[in-house]
Amino acid sequence: MHQRREGAAFSAFGTNEKRKFLWKGDGGMNEYGDYLVLEVSDLDVDVLTGIYSEETHLPQPLRISVRATLEMAEHYTPDTLLSQSKNYMDLKHAASTALPRDRHFTLIEAVADHIIETVFLQDRKVRHVEVKIVKLALSERNESIGITMGRARK
Repeated sequence: MHQRREGAAFSAFGTNEKRKFLWKGDGGMNEYGDYLVLEVSDLDVDVLTGIYSEETHLPQPLRISVRATLEMAEHYTPDTLLSQSKNYMDLKHAASTALPRDRHFTLIEAVADHIIETVFLQDRKVRHVEVKIVKLALSERNESIGITMGRARK
């Protein structure tokens, strides 16, 4: 039997900070506030992106992380089928091989949107997707410079 939990939250990428779900609707949470998040973190991918002339003709190294919140089964047993969750490799595919190699993305926001749309198309159980992209070429002292974008299924 589940106990009701107040203030359901999840950890942000790379931090111990907790934050509440920001999207409207259930966000994949059940009536008790339970949720399931699948993650693929720190994939290094070369993508044609950039605004400046020195960026537009060569692929730029990006570090991409993806989090997908899914509708959750009532309970997972040792013999629960994969169809009750999602294959992690689908997230990796969306952030790597599903990105067109011959298409230039002016903004990394467009890269994030492409990844999010791909994950939503893969599986109706996905309720929310968050993508973090770090532009590795901009780092001078090992800092992370980039964006985090999240979208809920509409």
